[in-house]
Amino acid sequence: MDKLQRAIDLIEQDEWDQAHNLVQDGNNKYYYLIHGLLHRIEGDISNAQYWYSRANEPLPDNTTDAETDRIKTLIKHLA
Repeated sequence: MDKLQRAIDLIEQDEWDQAHNLVQDGNNKYYYLIHGLLHRIEGDISNAQYWYSRANEPLPDNTTDAETDRIKTLIKHLA
């Protein structure tokens, strides 16, 4: 959980490379969602689709800010 929240914090600070490093080796839905979000932010939609599919979710059509908030809410409910 701490790594996930830290990755979200870094995304909100526009520190995408650092966030990517935190989630790169994660192996659950929440890591995959953050990984997909980062690729959306970078404009790499095909890679984003791959990570969202690993999380068993479609690529969202919301803004990246809205998606960051959605994932942040999901992570908070893990605690």
